[in-house]
Amino acid sequence: MLAPLFLGKLIGRLVSLLVIVTVAGGFAGLVQAADTGKGKGEKPNVVLILVDDMGWRDLGCYGNNWIETPAIDGLASQGVRFTDFYANGAVCSPTRAGLQSGQYQSRFALTAHIPGHFRPFEKVTEPPNAYFMPEEIVTVGEAMQAAGYHTGYFGKWHLGSRPEHMPPAQGYDEVITVGGSHFYPGFRTAPKVEIGEGAYQSEFLSGRVLDYMERQAGKDTPFFVTMALYEVHIPLQARREKIDKYQKKPRPDGAITHPVYAAMVEHVDDSVGQVLQKLDDLGLSEDTLVIFTSDNGGLYTRYDGQGYVVTSNAPLRSEKGAPYEGGVRIPTIIRWPGVTQAGQTCGVPAMSMDFYPTLLEAAGIPAPEGYLLDGKSLMPLLKDPAKGSLDREAIYWHYPHYHHSRPSSSLRAGDYKLIHFYDSGQDELYNLKDDIGETVDLAAQQSGRTKELRAKLDAWIDETGSYRPYWNEKFDPVRATEWWNKRTLEPIDLEATREQIRSLPFDGPKPR
Repeated sequence: MLAPLFLGKLIGRLVSLLVIVTVAGGFAGLVQAADTGKGKGEKPNVVLILVDDMGWRDLGCYGNNWIETPAIDGLASQGVRFTDFYANGAVCSPTRAGLQSGQYQSRFALTAHIPGHFRPFEKVTEPPNAYFMPEEIVTVGEAMQAAGYHTGYFGKWHLGSRPEHMPPAQGYDEVITVGGSHFYPGFRTAPKVEIGEGAYQSEFLSGRVLDYMERQAGKDTPFFVTMALYEVHIPLQARREKIDKYQKKPRPDGAITHPVYAAMVEHVDDSVGQVLQKLDDLGLSEDTLVIFTSDNGGLYTRYDGQGYVVTSNAPLRSEKGAPYEGGVRIPTIIRWPGVTQAGQTCGVPAMSMDFYPTLLEAAGIPAPEGYLLDGKSLMPLLKDPAKGSLDREAIYWHYPHYHHSRPSSSLRAGDYKLIHFYDSGQDELYNLKDDIGETVDLAAQQSGRTKELRAKLDAWIDETGSYRPYWNEKFDPVRATEWWNKRTLEPIDLEATREQIRSLPFDGPKPR
């Protein structure tokens, strides 16, 4: 009953916000084309590869010495690998909203995965979460499309399911979205297309992207295509030959390893390799900006703590759905021949929302007039990863929800990270340069810095109009751990959900 009322108020507030931004000047005017040496007016093709739930340490180029990822490691050797890149959110929908909008997604209250779940008897009540990205948002797809790019989107969207909220209405010319598990017929597409029995989702999507690029290669207009893979999200499913490979492979002592999860990461690498090879075959690699990234940190296990432990983000603390580094720090690689130099690393903190202004600058596209962009162009970092910088004091997260952790807001300013938990009022402070694992809380020891950063965090929450949790009058310590569905407002049958997941085969659909 509350959701429609909330969304009506939300849209009204958003329209007011955009009017204010327009009057105030916001971020408007022309963005200068990047100096690439390629000739005036040339726009690069763009390939954005967005992986689901891939952790910071899942790849060889980020220190994993068990899972084999030669294609992605090769991409890192040819471009810039970011060591301190962050997802806009600790779960999928917020990050996707930040990427598409170029804004902190809490401005329009999309702060949890859609539709999300909640604990109605916990200490604090979560603020409502938007069920879609507002139509008033000017997406990166719309900005690129308006500048003459042909735009394609293939894969997971998760930013609203009504036609007006789907990619075709958000700036994408050619679209196939997917949902469901990894083997067909366990996943579905919109629009419906012919899919062979037993097709694996990442193979299906990369095949569509290859076909798209081949058809666009001979045209005069540049293209911007997104491959949004569902891997490596649970349920764990992969082809049997890859699972067998990792079951037989010796495992590092003390490491958390799971053969099916490793096989899924390798499936991702296969898809990335096919896309990169197709760019080579079409003669497009030199004229294409490639971005590889994830939507949040790696997932250890289900939000209710049940199921397989599939990976580790160590030395980072915690996992998806948490404000700690393991929940938000992600692998990110960018290659753009003529701009990036091979084999570079960059330690400047950056976020998913920064891709939007980066692509605008790369292509010399005017920024939407009067439209607020919180993101910063990464071009200085691409040109000079060692000395480049971004003009901002801090980056922020707002995740006022229960998931793998507790409702919180946080910021990183320089080497320091502050986390504020709403249910306890507690602040935690960490020096990431000295303590990447966030093991030593400095809040009491450095009370002055803690107070200063907390004031900065509170000011940002107020400026963005982000909704805070509030004390729950129905708090019941006995029932506090119950999970409820936000859409149905009913308890989630966790055992039935677990049984459903347990019944799925690791290596394909069950025989009919």
